[in-house]
Amino acid sequence: MKKRVVTFLLALSVFLVPLGALATVDHLAKESVKVEKSQKDTSFTQLLVNFYKQTGIYAFLNPQEGVKNAKGDEISKFQQSWGRILMILICFVLFYLAIAKGFEPLLLIPIGFGGLLANIPLANIIGDGGFIGELFKAGIQNELFPILIFMGVGAMTDFGPLLANPKTALLGAAAQFGIFGTLVGAVALSQWGIFDFSMQDAAAISIIGGADGPTTIFIASKLAPDLLGAMAVAAYSYMALVPVIQPPIMKALTSPEERRIKMTTRRKVSQLEKMMFPLTVLVLTILILPESSPLIGALTFGNFVRESKVVERLSKTLQNELINIVTIFLGLAVGSKLAAEYFLVPETLGILLLGLVAFSLGTAAGVIMGKIMNRFSKEPINPLIGAAGVSAVPMAARVANRVGMEEDPTNVLLMHAMGPNVAGVIGSAVAAGVLLSIF
Repeated sequence: MKKRVVTFLLALSVFLVPLGALATVDHLAKESVKVEKSQKDTSFTQLLVNFYKQTGIYAFLNPQEGVKNAKGDEISKFQQSWGRILMILICFVLFYLAIAKGFEPLLLIPIGFGGLLANIPLANIIGDGGFIGELFKAGIQNELFPILIFMGVGAMTDFGPLLANPKTALLGAAAQFGIFGTLVGAVALSQWGIFDFSMQDAAAISIIGGADGPTTIFIASKLAPDLLGAMAVAAYSYMALVPVIQPPIMKALTSPEERRIKMTTRRKVSQLEKMMFPLTVLVLTILILPESSPLIGALTFGNFVRESKVVERLSKTLQNELINIVTIFLGLAVGSKLAAEYFLVPETLGILLLGLVAFSLGTAAGVIMGKIMNRFSKEPINPLIGAAGVSAVPMAARVANRVGMEEDPTNVLLMHAMGPNVAGVIGSAVAAGVLLSIF
């Protein structure tokens, strides 16, 4: 009996041990599956967390310490979060002004979109290797875009109104007062400790008074490269806002009777005169002010191509395809400086303020010179055309014409205003050359 029990127990143990081992293995396998599932769950959650950290939402809500821009300057938490949101809203305002109000959409739409792209976090669109950052280095830092723009402007400009009435060049010269007046003001503000601008910085900022974006970029790249982005934004913003800024100044300085003055039609200018004019201007520039010859040279080349009448293909290319392509690239590159880390700094705000003062002084000086000339001239001169002395071609001339027609719908001043307007283009380039020669 005992032997049978022992035998039975031995047989049972032989049977149960494998079962126990199998049960243990099964238990371990189930536990392993649970661990692997937990690990998979943890890994998937981590993937979602990692993805969220690469979104713009996370970047806006969680600004980081120690983040630096392309210049190596630290970006504040405000600039990384609410600053970027604010600048994106400003870009939408630019779109509104361009599309709904019609304020120079060729400028504001590329600039606004460049600003929109510039404030996208994590994408590095405006940094080294970013396509807008490379555009800025390729066309603005080396002054290429301003030169190409001046070629196109020269090809689009008819100097006939200026040649027909040469004394209107005085209005273009008077409008440059804003440049030199603001230079004095910027130096004074620096002396008082309000801003920290050097003499070169002040000279570069003052050129904004000419409302000439290419000239501003040209002189800033030489005198104040650190302020180049802010100055470009200021200059092109004021160029686009000419229809907003100028009319109140013009109306404040003139009476309704002065705004209704009708000017007489001038003589017809021959083709030979038009061909000789750019060559004469270039020769005088070479002899007297070679510092401004890159801009003047590009302007006169474009105009000579136009007036020669033998290279229509080149003239049309300069007036259309070339200037359109460059305008797109230049607008995007300028808009890149609407990034919060570049725009929302005291220096930029100071430049915007001084640029507005410069532009307003230039407009006022042109109108006042127009009033003086009308008083002493035998032929009537409408003071409104003096406001076109700033070199925003042809925007300032159109504004002068519009303000005049508001008083008298039959008083067409456009061609008369083009005289000081094109003189202002040359005047701002000459002023830039003077500043470069001095500083």
